Amino acid sequence: MPKRMPQRTCMACQEKKDKRDLVRIVRSPEGEISVDLTGKKPGRGAYICPNLECLNKVIKSKRLERSLETAISQEIYESLKEQLT
Repeated sequence: MPKRMPQRTCMACQEKKDKRDLVRIVRSPEGEISVDLTGKKPGRGAYICPNLECLNKVIKSKRLERSLETAISQEIYESLKEQLT
C-alpha cells in the first residue's frame, strides 16, 4: 500500500494539496521568519502555494501575520517574494 502524503491547506486559496506541493513559511523559536524548503525547521509553520498570486493574497489579508502570531516587516515579504520566484 503506498504511503499517504500528508495534506496541508494553502492559507491564501484554501486548497488542500500534498505537503510537498506547498511552500512552508516558518517562524523560528527566535522569531526569525524564513521559507522552509525542507519542511523540517523547528517553529510555527504556515503553508502557501508556490506562486506570487497566493503570497500577495496572504500579504494583503495579513493572514500570514495572524497564522505565525507575529508582525511581519515589508523586508521579510520582499525576501519571501524573491525566494518564491
